[in-house]
Amino acid sequence: MPLLVADCVSKSFRGRRVLTSSSLRAVEGELRVVLGRNGSGKSTLLKIAAGWIQPDAGIVHYDGQALLEARLPQLAARGLFYLPDHDLFSTAYPVRVQLELFERQFGGTSVDDALECVGVSALGQKMPSALSGGELRRAEIAAIMVRRPRCLLADEPFRGIAPKDAEEIGQLLRTLSCSGMAIVLTGHEVPTLAGVADHITWCTAGTTYELGPPSAAMQHEGLRRDYLGQAPYLRAL
Repeated sequence: MPLLVADCVSKSFRGRRVLTSSSLRAVEGELRVVLGRNGSGKSTLLKIAAGWIQPDAGIVHYDGQALLEARLPQLAARGLFYLPDHDLFSTAYPVRVQLELFERQFGGTSVDDALECVGVSALGQKMPSALSGGELRRAEIAAIMVRRPRCLLADEPFRGIAPKDAEEIGQLLRTLSCSGMAIVLTGHEVPTLAGVADHITWCTAGTTYELGPPSAAMQHEGLRRDYLGQAPYLRAL
């Protein structure tokens, strides 16, 4: 049974329909990926599932309970962590100070262990603005480890970082899912995402299609034609 479900949600902005009867599921012990073109609605779907914004229709279920008006603070208190595509950390304090606040409140993995695990032990005293894209993303993964949520929703975690960083961060996320965490990622880095995913959802034209494991998803005619095209990496998937 999924830990989190955003069921049949719809959303419009200024008269433009972004989502129509779309769904998202987060399952404990699974890493799920939502693929889709820019503007397809995948980030909006993630924000609705996290309680960041409210849908025009549809409902969010968390841990077996239907939430008529899901809110991020409410879901966070019950074990959800939403990683936005930017600005998780405040620019006012060093990384370590902010991680220590997470540790004090949630008591998951220690800050030292988390920073060492993601390979940025020497950067804890730096301000977030002084870190490279890959370093910042690693620090954000450290925050997840310190928080130890039941459910992680991460919007485009591999955007703008080097392939080596993406590969290593993908394996860290995979390890977290294998420990029982329910994880949903969005993004466009198909080889990296398919390499760590248990399940792929395709968001297109405001709705979603559950395509199953990567081996099945990459053979889906519509996904290949309308999203993947004839990219060279298809031959390896």
